[in-house]
Amino acid sequence: LLPSCLLLTLLLLAPALPAPHERGLIFNLDIGELCLQSAQCRSGCCHRTSGLSLARCAAKAAETQECSPKSLYGVYYKCPCERGLTCNVDKTIVGSITNSDFGICEDPR
Repeated sequence: LLPSCLLLTLLLLAPALPAPHERGLIFNLDIGELCLQSAQCRSGCCHRTSGLSLARCAAKAAETQECSPKSLYGVYYKCPCERGLTCNVDKTIVGSITNSDFGICEDPR
C-alpha cells in the first residue's frame, strides 16, 4: 500500500516541478521579480536596496562595478560579480555579519 501511495504522490507532484530551464513560480525568476534567495534567480543575485526594501532578482555586477563577496544570506545589497570576475574586497567580521563588505569587480588576469 505504501509504494502505491508514494507513486501516486510523485505523479501528482511531477507537473508542479519546473523543468530545469523553464521559468517557474519559485525558481528561474527573471530580473525584476521578487525573490527571497539568490538561488531563485536565473542571474544568481537576489538584490535589495535597503534593509526595509523588497528583494528582486538583479543582474550580477560587471567589471569595475561595486560588488559583494558570496554571502551565506543569499540576499545582497550589491550583487556578486559576473562569471570570470572576482570581487576585490577587504572582508571584515562585522561586514560579513551585516552583509556590508563591498568591493569592485576585477578581471583576475
